[in-house]
Parts: sequence; structure tokens; C-alpha cells
Amino acid sequence: MSFQVQTKQHLRGIGGHQSARAVTVEWLTPPDILDALGLFDLDPCAPSKRPWDMAARHFTVEEDGMAQPWDGRVWLNPPYGGDTWGWLQRLAEHGDGIALVYARTETQGFHEWAWPRADAMHFFEGRLHFHHLDGVRAKGNCGGPSVLIAYGSYNARALANSGLPGKFVPLTCKCGGNHGVN
Repeated sequence: MSFQVQTKQHLRGIGGHQSARAVTVEWLTPPDILDALGLFDLDPCAPSKRPWDMAARHFTVEEDGMAQPWDGRVWLNPPYGGDTWGWLQRLAEHGDGIALVYARTETQGFHEWAWPRADAMHFFEGRLHFHHLDGVRAKGNCGGPSVLIAYGSYNARALANSGLPGKFVPLTCKCGGNHGVN
């Protein structure tokens, strides 16, 4: 695997669902999203404490999921902000999983690691409400539009069949074929 060192200019524009007032980058994915997508083998950036599991195995900040080997179907809800693109790059290179990130479709990172590499996307209707580490739903929404990005045809089909509110977008490969979504 090859991981680039990202410049600060390269990383601008993703935003974050953390705020200065929240004092954390650890938020839980809403459980209905996980339920709709099926079981995952690995969550490489899981919160240290959580009332529900996102995958069969988890790496927390203490275990540095970016430095660990990944295998199987990966669930990725990375810390939003400057590190997001590094996580998305890693998932794109792994090729099997789904990421939940801000829908910042105009950013360089999105153009490098989402548009040309993903098999499908699901743009959410409205804004998501993440959950605190105790499982309680946050009162405020995440502050921006969100998207699920699927890598691999199995994950594209999972998005297509999820029933989640919003718009499913299958992506076509450069050869003109549909990535096996139908």
C-alpha cells in the first residue's frame, strides 16, 4: 500500500462533526445506518467506549487503526477533519468497505479517493444526528450533508438495497460498465 503525505491545502474543505464545544472527535454512527448495511468485519477507527459494536473487530485510537492490517469488509466512520482523506485513501486501496463522511464533493480529496475509486455512493436526505459515546442521540445534527461511499460490488449492492433515506448513485467504471450494482 502506498500512502501519501497530505498537505494542509489538500485537506481543506472536509469540515468536521466535532465542534470546539463538543471537545471530542469520537461519535457513534446511528445504529439504523449500521443495521441497514449488514455486518462488517472491521472498524479501524472505533470509539474506545461504545454501547454497540460497528463491526466484529475494532481498532481504537490507542491501537492506531491506520497502522494495523485491514482485512474483510470494513466500516469506516473516520474522525472528520484533516485526517479524513488519509482514512478514505486507505479504504479505497483496501477495496472492500463503506465509509461515512461529509459529502464535500468539490474537494480534492473527494476527487482523488471517492469519485474515481468508489463503486457507489448514497447521499443522505437531510443531516444526520450522530450519537454520544453513551448511546444518546446528539441534539444537534452533524452540521453538513453526509454520504456513504462503497468500495467493492458487494458494498455497492448493500447501499442500493439499504432503504436509507436519500439518493443512491451507482458509479460506472472507465470501461463504461456498471460496477455490478444491478
